Amino acid sequence: MHGPPGVEPRRRSRHDPKSEIRSEMKARLYERYVKEVVPVLKEKRKYANIHEVPRMEKIVVNMGVSASLEKSAVDDAAKDLALITGRKATISKSRHDIANFKLREGLPIGCRVTLRRDAMYEFFDRLIATALPRIRDFRGLSPRSFDGRGNYSLGVGDQTIFPEIELDKIKRQQGMDITIVTSARTNEEALDLLKLMGMPFAEAKQTEAKQAKATQVEQKEVKQSN
Repeated sequence: MHGPPGVEPRRRSRHDPKSEIRSEMKARLYERYVKEVVPVLKEKRKYANIHEVPRMEKIVVNMGVSASLEKSAVDDAAKDLALITGRKATISKSRHDIANFKLREGLPIGCRVTLRRDAMYEFFDRLIATALPRIRDFRGLSPRSFDGRGNYSLGVGDQTIFPEIELDKIKRQQGMDITIVTSARTNEEALDLLKLMGMPFAEAKQTEAKQAKATQVEQKEVKQSN
């Protein structure tokens, strides 16, 4: 049916459950940052202005592909990266000719995605809550992988830790680099920020294990004294 002249008809909004789940993830993590992380950092670091409190600015996910592989390898990596991040990947190309690596200028060598705002919070939530715990023998992330300017990078050896990837459809194992860019001025400030946001660093896990062991020792001593 057509409406009155000059008035566009209303379009029915399609129900997308995935977008609702992602928006809930963003809202949950952002609400945690505003209500829990900001007050703690402001009190600990004695920030005079609320804008001095560190925050996450963007997350860059990069997949490198060997030039010796077939041409479809880059396209397959881009498809996997799009499934993982929910964004179309940008193809990275070589800038120089390097004979030792059989590289030519303009040759596709990988793909990358840059996430900001809602997509950034949603990806970070899935990373720490779902993907990292699926790594075999995972004992926490190294707190030494900062670049000196408050940015943290980690390497993932297999894309199948993300539940969006179907094992039956992958053609090859593909690793990736994940860089979390923050507004922190020092590594220590960035470390505090990411810890409070839920990043599972190795030191925190070791501390919890020591505390649990100390509690068990105290309980045994109490039982023996009784």
